[in-house]
Amino acid sequence: MKILAAMSGGVDSAVAAARAKEAGHDVVGVHLALSRMPGTLRTGSRGCCTVEDAMDARRVANLLDIPFYVWDFSERFKADVVDDFVAEYEAGRTPNPCLRCNEKIKFEALLDKAIALGFDAVATGHYANVLETENGIELHRASAEAKDQSYVLGVLTQNQLRHCYFPLGDTPSKTLVRQEAAERGIQIAQKPDSYDICFIPEGDTRAWLDEHMHREPGDIVDQDGNVIGGHDGAQGYTVGQRRGLAIGRPAPDGKPRYVLSIRPVSNQVVVGPKEALNVATIAGGRYSLTSEPGFDLASPFRCEVQIRAHADPAPATAQLIEINEAERTENHRAEATHEIVVTVDEPLTGVAPGQSAVLYIGTRVLGQFTIDRAISARA
Repeated sequence: MKILAAMSGGVDSAVAAARAKEAGHDVVGVHLALSRMPGTLRTGSRGCCTVEDAMDARRVANLLDIPFYVWDFSERFKADVVDDFVAEYEAGRTPNPCLRCNEKIKFEALLDKAIALGFDAVATGHYANVLETENGIELHRASAEAKDQSYVLGVLTQNQLRHCYFPLGDTPSKTLVRQEAAERGIQIAQKPDSYDICFIPEGDTRAWLDEHMHREPGDIVDQDGNVIGGHDGAQGYTVGQRRGLAIGRPAPDGKPRYVLSIRPVSNQVVVGPKEALNVATIAGGRYSLTSEPGFDLASPFRCEVQIRAHADPAPATAQLIEINEAERTENHRAEATHEIVVTVDEPLTGVAPGQSAVLYIGTRVLGQFTIDRAISARA
């Protein structure tokens, strides 16, 4: 095949490109420039997509003796990832920009351009598997559960999966990938993984939001709507937060309070006891499927749901339902007519609207949705 290898400058994408070439494919490397003003250096494992990363990718391409290009996707990245990140916070949700980048940039924009240029597939260093079955193309978990990245790929459609190539999907561990890189003479074999949001390389999300959003003071209220304090901007709070609430009086039972939800319309931060963070049901109107399910989504079906990249999957029952206009609230997504509703067997914790929920049936990824509503187990 004619393969476009997306090379981030990290060891995983480097080994993926090397394996693609070794398998006999015609490989071309590309690095995506996602910022007009990228940082020149990383600090340890903070950030990604820097000038240093681009240079590392070029050195690997030279070692592999494959053509290499840098494509400027900065405008698309700002519109589809950065602006979406701000809009989600303004709506009281906590977004996952890395998943959105996979959806809109690394696979939609990149893949569209690759196909237009005659490439058969895009290769990346993600740990996941694409299988061709009698029901069509399916996305499955990687062989190494500890490195599985199918969660962040749950936004891909079946048509996109037809043009995805994941050479690391069957690799047992990251250690083996680093060893292979060293054996191939790839100098970044021990380069640390990045863990911060690439456009917030300092890791201070609140400070970044302060620069990009208007702070509007509002009330901190309890579950009954009683005003018990004030805030200088709801974007500075996240569900599950305990510290920094600055509430003058203690709770009646003397126990700590936690942020339970953000109400964007009324600009209120709702706080309450830790037990109220237990969530029984999650729902969202921005959803997509990786392939045809093979059954009626409008009827309840059993699955597992994962709400963070490294969270354990939770057994659940899910269903696609039409939103009843008489029951629509400010937490429903305005443009949505239907939503996926998932009720878990055991309560979830640490759930915040804006997170992505990925549905699995066994190792197969069924699809995903952005959580708009989280319903307490105490409701």
